[in-house]
Amino acid sequence: MLMTTTDVIQDVVIESYLGIVTAEVVYGTNALKDFFAGIRDLIGGRTAGYERVFEQGQQNALAELQKRAQNLGANAIIGIEINTGTINLDQSGVLLLITAVGTAVKTR
Repeated sequence: MLMTTTDVIQDVVIESYLGIVTAEVVYGTNALKDFFAGIRDLIGGRTAGYERVFEQGQQNALAELQKRAQNLGANAIIGIEINTGTINLDQSGVLLLITAVGTAVKTR
C-alpha cells in the first residue's frame, strides 16, 4: 500500500476517497526509563529509551492505519500526519500517545 504525507501522488489517479482513517497507540512509561530520562534532563543529552518507544509507536500506528484503510478497500493513504502527546494519570504516571491520521483512497 502506498502511504504518503502529501495530498497528491504524482502520476497517480485517485478514483475515490474512502474516508479519514485514524490509528492510536498508547504506551505506559516505567520507573527505570523515567529515572534515566530525569538524569538526562539534568545533564543534557538524548533519551534513547524514549526515542525507541516513539519510533516503535510511530511504526505501530502506521501499520494500524494501513490495516484500517485496507478494511475500507483502499490501496493508498494520502495526507498522513503523525502526532505525539501524553495522557496524565494524576500521581500514578503518564501514558505516551501516538496518533496517525490520513485519507484512505482507491487509486488506478
